[in-house]
Amino acid sequence: MPRAGGLIVLSNHISDCDPLVSQLACPRGMQFMSKSELWEIKWLGKFMSWWGNFSVKRGEPDRTSLRIASELAKSGAVVCIYPEGQISEDGKLQPLKAGAALIVRMAGVPVICCGMTGNDKVMPYANLVPRPAFGWVTATWGEAKTFGDDATNEDIIAWAEADLRRLIGEPSS
Repeated sequence: MPRAGGLIVLSNHISDCDPLVSQLACPRGMQFMSKSELWEIKWLGKFMSWWGNFSVKRGEPDRTSLRIASELAKSGAVVCIYPEGQISEDGKLQPLKAGAALIVRMAGVPVICCGMTGNDKVMPYANLVPRPAFGWVTATWGEAKTFGDDATNEDIIAWAEADLRRLIGEPSS
């Protein structure tokens, strides 16, 4: 984990408690790209903004969120993105969205993957009430990588998918 400078974190998404767990596992403060629907709940939207999060409109090209993410990273922030675009119902890695690769290319900063496991036992899919989990919740960090100007979205997505699968112990597809 680079201790200074802009950084993009790409993490799998298995639970609503992922941002809290990944922030606790990260030695630096992070800003999260979060679904815009969370801002529709007034108190939650205010909390999300206070925490430094920014919204993304899922299911459509959201140029504003792409710009915000890349500018934050360029300015030295750690930006966390869940490139699957939604929580996995079965805990398995879903296809990664190309927008994450575009942000990596636009920002030109290192990117690191964080593989999360066990969070879905604390807060299962579609359950907003945490429960005791008998087992460990883990956030496993990969190695930071910087992509050159010649990297394509496909190169970045393939690297991120392979690294996330390795970090969560899931076989390659």
